[in-house]
Amino acid sequence: MIDWNRIDSVFLDMDGTLLDLHFDNHFWLEHVPRRYAEARGLSVEAAKAELLNRYRDIEGTLNWYCIDHWSRELGLDIVLLKQEVEHLIAVHPHVVDFLESLAVLGKRRVLVTNAHQKSLGLKLERTRLGGHFERILSAHALGRAKETPDFWSKLQAIEPFDPERTLFVDDNLSVLRAAKSFGFRWLIAVVKPDSKGPRRSVSEFMAIGDFSELLTSMPLPD
Repeated sequence: MIDWNRIDSVFLDMDGTLLDLHFDNHFWLEHVPRRYAEARGLSVEAAKAELLNRYRDIEGTLNWYCIDHWSRELGLDIVLLKQEVEHLIAVHPHVVDFLESLAVLGKRRVLVTNAHQKSLGLKLERTRLGGHFERILSAHALGRAKETPDFWSKLQAIEPFDPERTLFVDDNLSVLRAAKSFGFRWLIAVVKPDSKGPRRSVSEFMAIGDFSELLTSMPLPD
């Protein structure tokens, strides 16, 4: 599946890739609407309908991922609301084993996420994954979402990499398409980002259900 001798760096998405997307889906589709309904005197159904439309309007943009944006727009403390359900933040199976195996093979591990810095901080504190990376980068620091055409050139300016020798794993197909356009040779889609959701069918990229499928392809150390 992967020729590890031809890979120097491994870029990894966070939400839905390393972490169970159930937290984010529950937060934005259930918890925020419930709190918004309470604050506005709406029914939960009316709040969900309004918020879904507002989400769709800016989906895929940096503001969609921005905690400060939604705090302003909704009049809610989004960080506080995330803390209310942070017990749902969970690492996908075999992630830590995979990250440790990458270190043994001498691969550079870079977390590349659209998550806002405040959300990133909360999740890294909860999961303790930060120590498994040589670098952690939020798209907010670059001012571009990973879906945008010039994101990867901006990233390359501060984190030099050869797209022909970099593996990138993400659950977002739009992000993977942007990376492919930039010239990435090795791209993998995660087909079950939410442990409570269905396994998706993906044909345009190599795909995994969890990281055990990559672990079996990695060479054993001498």
